Amino acid sequence: MHIPAAQPRPSFGSLLRHWRLVRRMSQLALATEAEISGRHLSFLETGRARPSREMVRQLATVLDVPLAERNTLLVAAGYAPVYGERALSAPELEHVRRALEFILEQQEPYPAIVFDGEWNLLMGNDGAKGIFSLFPIVSPAGRKAARNAMRTIFPPGALRQFIVNWEEFAGPLLQALHREAADGVNGTAARLRDELLTYPDVPARWKVPEPLSALPPLLTMRLKHDDVSLAFFSTLAMRAMPRGITLQQLRIECVYPADTLTDEAARRLAMAASRNDG
Repeated sequence: MHIPAAQPRPSFGSLLRHWRLVRRMSQLALATEAEISGRHLSFLETGRARPSREMVRQLATVLDVPLAERNTLLVAAGYAPVYGERALSAPELEHVRRALEFILEQQEPYPAIVFDGEWNLLMGNDGAKGIFSLFPIVSPAGRKAARNAMRTIFPPGALRQFIVNWEEFAGPLLQALHREAADGVNGTAARLRDELLTYPDVPARWKVPEPLSALPPLLTMRLKHDDVSLAFFSTLAMRAMPRGITLQQLRIECVYPADTLTDEAARRLAMAASRNDG
């Protein structure tokens, strides 16, 4: 019986070279930024020299390597990983949840949503629940997809069916996934991107990354269902100075009305919810 051989783990040098190329840095540029000699950096990449733990951290910082991949670099260099990954529901992250809840509350009556690094929905405020309840996703597959932001936007049976400017809205998001897959920011980005590209009517041109394009600071989404037409623009923010993998991957999307009718609809929903609670 043929038993496939275990794949060898990548060496520290090969991983270092990978991240240097991803960041489009020459050996000289990286050595200068890390304040080491070019000769020593070359020896690290070829395996002729072994880095200290502090050297691993120093190079990872200069290269802006995601925390999860810094663990991989440490292990490849022979050290224990130092960055933990815990669920947002963990007791020790209660202070983070409270901070996020405060941010979501301040956004009322407009929607605000928290996603993890894989674009899965973690938290949402009352404004998000009220607004998106106006655009019901009926199919079981669509409701399941709604737990993930990208899978909500791309499958025809999910929220996509109500997005009037779907290509304008979805195109930049797919390019963001291209960049995450290339940069290693999101470990599942490549698989998620490939899945989204299989859905009907996804333009073939989106298969090609546009490395010079950047995610716009504001994304506009126009929704229509029966006689309800709403328009929003949204901003996406990350947590600053994260100390763990979970926190580094959090995304907070705040949604604002793009016209008076949408503003009025959000306020009416908030007032109705308040009366029901009372």
